[in-house]
Amino acid sequence: MARFDSLDDWLRWQEQYHPRPIDLGLERVAAVFRQLAGGQVLPVTVTVGGTNGKGSTVAYLESMCRAAGYKVGAYTSPHIIRYNERIRIDGSAVADDDICAAFERIDSVRGATSLSYFEFGTLAALDIFRRRNVDVQILEVGMGGRLDAVNIIDADAAIVTTIGLDHVEWLGGTVDAIGREKAGIFRPDRPAIIGDDQAPRSLFEVAEDKGARLFALGADFSYVKQQGVWRWIGQGGQINDLPQPFLQGEHQYRNAAAAIMALRSIATILPVADLAIREGLVATRLPGRFQLLAGTPAVLVDVGHNPQAVATLHDYLQDAFPAVRIHAVFAIMKDKDIASVLSLMRDRVDTWYLAPLKSPRAADHDLLMQHFVQQGIAKVHGGHADFADTYTAATLQAGPDDLILVFGSFLLVSDCLSHFDPR
Repeated sequence: MARFDSLDDWLRWQEQYHPRPIDLGLERVAAVFRQLAGGQVLPVTVTVGGTNGKGSTVAYLESMCRAAGYKVGAYTSPHIIRYNERIRIDGSAVADDDICAAFERIDSVRGATSLSYFEFGTLAALDIFRRRNVDVQILEVGMGGRLDAVNIIDADAAIVTTIGLDHVEWLGGTVDAIGREKAGIFRPDRPAIIGDDQAPRSLFEVAEDKGARLFALGADFSYVKQQGVWRWIGQGGQINDLPQPFLQGEHQYRNAAAAIMALRSIATILPVADLAIREGLVATRLPGRFQLLAGTPAVLVDVGHNPQAVATLHDYLQDAFPAVRIHAVFAIMKDKDIASVLSLMRDRVDTWYLAPLKSPRAADHDLLMQHFVQQGIAKVHGGHADFADTYTAATLQAGPDDLILVFGSFLLVSDCLSHFDPR
């Protein structure tokens, strides 16, 4: 008999069941996976780790493989609106019943082994993909790498996108230490793709120590932007006249280039033609990443919440909105580098509006105001009831040619997109 009947009940229980919400280590989850999978052959697997750019890179791989005619499973986190977004097959989120059935199977074989919320979700995705006979599964690594639940799978290719300072209490206080953790997804004699031409040395050292087949941006593959198109250059050839990625920002060329390199590196087991790569670039969609919403004034939404991501956002604003007055609707978790985020955006944001979040992890009004005072930022409005109230306050002050920027937290972006489309 199932423990619960609804997905909401399963998720509420998982949030409280395990003693630690973040519990890095592979022994428990690997043991349950062996019981669950029973040694069956896995689909072709690509894992994607890093600090920023993971979701976009997964989306490119998913779109390109679908354009090539493959049945594709994609696992990502966190979700923005619904938990089901984390587990997709051919671009569609799986149904509640499918996830509940997977949770029940996991619960029935785990015995006394305790699993975290993220571990339950990872195992459910792997179970569903295997049962639905996908051709390829693309798995986004959580915050870590070496000890992340996704790393129980020996991927056919692994990508590390970028390395920045985030989750330092778990992964280390330097980019070199974090890079060493993230590179834990590399495997001997399997392709290891580094999608950042400024990557720390630790990524290369781990790849060499493991005996992985390394492909690094700027050394083994690259891209060249031309007027309206771009060219991918890699070992064994190049792809000319590629359409611009639908996703906005210079960093999306790096993410797309890394995705192409990964597909090229496993072409013997998963061939993807150049035409499918072109179609995939144009078809890729990803909510909450430099997402521009129609309206007056315009609204730009982004989930950037660490210094590396916010620096990329700042550069994009300089290029795309160089002379536009910006009103920021902002919220962030209290464990993030709030001071650096504010410092990066101080010269681009005219007025700030603090949106409350329903999470104990969120930075509250008083904590945020301490940071704004320390940064010498005076034009800050708080005390709003919810996102809708905060957004209304911003629109009342913004002119028709201004930009409302909503950024800083996945939960904030969720509130924003739900406000604009309640469905």
